[in-house]
Amino acid sequence: MIDWISNTYDLLQQLLYESLIQPALFALGFGNLLEDAFDATGWLLLGLLQVVVIVAVIGLLERRWPVEPVTDRQAVRVDVIYTLIHRLGLVQLGLFLGVAPLWDALAGQLRLWGVPTWQLDELWPGVTDIGWVSLLLYLVVFDFVGYWLHRWQHQFHWWWALHSLHHSQRQMTKWSDDRNHLLDDILMASAMALLARFIGVQPGQFVAIIVISQLVQSLQHANLRWSFGRIGERLLVSPRFHRRHHSIGIGHESAGRGTLGGYNFGVLFPWWDLLFRTANFEPRFDATGVRDQLPEEGARDYGRGFWRQQWLGLKRLLGVARGAV
Repeated sequence: MIDWISNTYDLLQQLLYESLIQPALFALGFGNLLEDAFDATGWLLLGLLQVVVIVAVIGLLERRWPVEPVTDRQAVRVDVIYTLIHRLGLVQLGLFLGVAPLWDALAGQLRLWGVPTWQLDELWPGVTDIGWVSLLLYLVVFDFVGYWLHRWQHQFHWWWALHSLHHSQRQMTKWSDDRNHLLDDILMASAMALLARFIGVQPGQFVAIIVISQLVQSLQHANLRWSFGRIGERLLVSPRFHRRHHSIGIGHESAGRGTLGGYNFGVLFPWWDLLFRTANFEPRFDATGVRDQLPEEGARDYGRGFWRQQWLGLKRLLGVARGAV
């Protein structure tokens, strides 16, 4: 079965590359990028498959067990744009063209300085080098780092200026996971790419980690009245657990109104929230958003369209730099 899936995927990637990507590159005069473009085709294909799962599977669940009626269709359509940008590999393309050369130079310099990298799957020879075991181990390590990066997004005012865009969605759906400022995405993606380099993640495993994480997070953000039960909620982040993270005044505040912080920062696993005392398991499905969006709290504008949201994020960041939080 696994071989059949792998062979089918390879066939589809080759077909997409030869019928669409390769002719386009030759037509545009980018024949020197053919090898990299083949790898990019893999991201594109996986993205298309993810979109199918989001629409056909998670969409069906949303219709069956919604938390609330969807009344703001425009906000959802903008989130669809974010999802297509991310899942179809455009962010990865931007990183490859603009950021990856910088990280390659940094990695080379670190090697010259004698800073070692190590293979995490060699931690326990004969066990951790088994494919599914090493993949699970990498998922746990990435999730631990992701927990702290996510927590810092809520802790540092400059980072919250960007990340607050993600929390400003009042109408959370299966499309909301990728609603991020592009600069925020570059920071997170760069950190994860560097982590992959330093712990020896193979390219195929890195792709698997990203795809698994993205699909689970699409489910977490869904307009879905689901919890995984008392035990399950403590093993895997559920839509209810993560919606609590987006709750107005809960997900982005702690130690009093207006104080940055929050609860339920786990990306895949709630273990880190339990360990570091940031878990909130209250069985509620609250309204989502940021407190300062509310009319009685100032009605801050986070933007309705994609470019407006990106611009306002930069303005908030500039405001923090000037000392106006």
